[in-house]
Amino acid sequence: MDKFSKSQKDEYATAFAILALYDGGADVSTEQIGALLEATGNTEVEAFYPIIFANFLNSPEKIGELIALPAAGGGGGGGSAGGADNAEAAEVVKEEEKEEEVEMDLGGGMDMFGGDDGDGGGDY
Repeated sequence: MDKFSKSQKDEYATAFAILALYDGGADVSTEQIGALLEATGNTEVEAFYPIIFANFLNSPEKIGELIALPAAGGGGGGGSAGGADNAEAAEVVKEEEKEEEVEMDLGGGMDMFGGDDGDGGGDY
C-alpha cells in the first residue's frame, strides 16, 4: 500500500468498507461506511469519500451489478448498466457494422485503365 497515493488509499479503504457492508447484508450508508472505516483504523480517510460512494451506490442492486459486470476494456467504450441496455447496445453496434460494410456502387462501367467498355483493352 506504500506505493499508492493518499487519495488512492482512501478510495480503496472506502471501497473495501462498502464491500464488507454489502457482503454482511448491512445498510450501505455514509454513517455505516464511516463507522466501519473508524473501526478498522482508517480514521484519516477524507470525509467526502464515504458520502460520494454511498450516494453513487445507494442500493444493493447497484453494488451487485458493479461486482457482476466485468471491467470495460481499452478504447472500446465504457460498460453499460446491463440487462436490456446490453441487448440494445449490441443491436446498435451490429447496425453500425452493417452500415460500414456497404460498398459504393461505381456504376460498373469503369475499369482501372479508363476504358468505358470494361474489356481492359486500350493502349496499355
